[in-house]
Parts: sequence; structure tokens; C-alpha cells
Amino acid sequence: MSAVDEILSQIPLQQLAGQLGVDPQTAEQATRQALPALLGGIQANTADPGGAASFAQAVQQHDGGLVNGGVDLNQVDTNVGQQIVGHVFGANQGQVVNQLGAIGGVGGQDLIQKLLPILAPIVMSYLASKLMGGGGAAAAPAAPAAGGGGIGDVLGGLLGSVLGGGGGAAQQAGPDLGSLLGGLLGGGRK
Repeated sequence: MSAVDEILSQIPLQQLAGQLGVDPQTAEQATRQALPALLGGIQANTADPGGAASFAQAVQQHDGGLVNGGVDLNQVDTNVGQQIVGHVFGANQGQVVNQLGAIGGVGGQDLIQKLLPILAPIVMSYLASKLMGGGGAAAAPAAPAAGGGGIGDVLGGLLGSVLGGGGGAAQQAGPDLGSLLGGLLGGGRK
């Protein structure tokens, strides 16, 4: 199962659709487009040791328990989510939102603008859970946080299927998203 499918399986689509003001199918389609963008942005940010160490510190602030057993969207802090989105995409946030909103069937830029801050804490919690072996924030490993190499290896494995040529969510997102992410996020942000 890809990272996108794992995360999506933990999100109550009916509740998400209600928060977004759309039907569950539109919420799912938009989520399937936005998750690879968030994961790709995080991967770009961890491409070098400084970015990986910064990401490790950020992950330690998130409890992997948010995604264990299903997400309660009432526990998602969208203000924190907006900060995560801002850090992940930086100055390219508007372009990413525009590109994702332009993909057919997603529901437009306003929907993506509302969705990303909801998904960002969920993605961080998912990654925290994976990086810390299912433990919470207190279980953060010291060695990968200091060196960054362990985080890069884990993220490479987790995110390779999402953005690699192996199909799945990357192909569903379409070639425009792939080229956008490659161009906008190739260097990452520290």
C-alpha cells in the first residue's frame, strides 16, 4: 500500500467532505492530488542533511497517534497545518495550490487552499509514526535527528512509491503535477 493510500485510509472522508463543503468523492479526489504534493515537498526539504535534521526536529513535535486507528479531524489544528504548508512549499505555495486546483475533478483552488492545512498535520503525524516505529513524539530517535541520514533513508523508502515512476498516486496526479513538483521543489527549502 502506498503512503497516499495508507494516509487516506485513516481520514474520515465523510467528515472531511463536511468540513470542505463538498461531496465525499470530491474530497477523496482532492486529497489524492494534495497528498503527493505534500509528501513531495517534504521529500524535497529533506534532500540534504540540514533539511533532514530540520525535518527530524519538526517531526518530533508531532504525535504519531493522530493517525493510529483513524484520524479525528476535530483534533487537527489547521493553524499549525498552515505553518507546515508554508514551510514545505515556501514562496511556491501559491503556484502549487493553483496547479493542484487546476487538475480536473479536484474542485478548484479554494478547495485545495482549505484542504492543505488539514492534511499537513496528518501527513506529519503519519511520518512521525513511521519514523518512530509507531511511537509518539517522546520516542523520537536521537541518531537520525542529529545526522539526518536515517531520516533520508526512511523517507526515500516511504516516498519513493508516491513520487517515483512506480505508478499509483504519482500517475493519478498527472504529468503537470509531476513537472510542477520537480521544478518548484527540486532544490527544497531549509
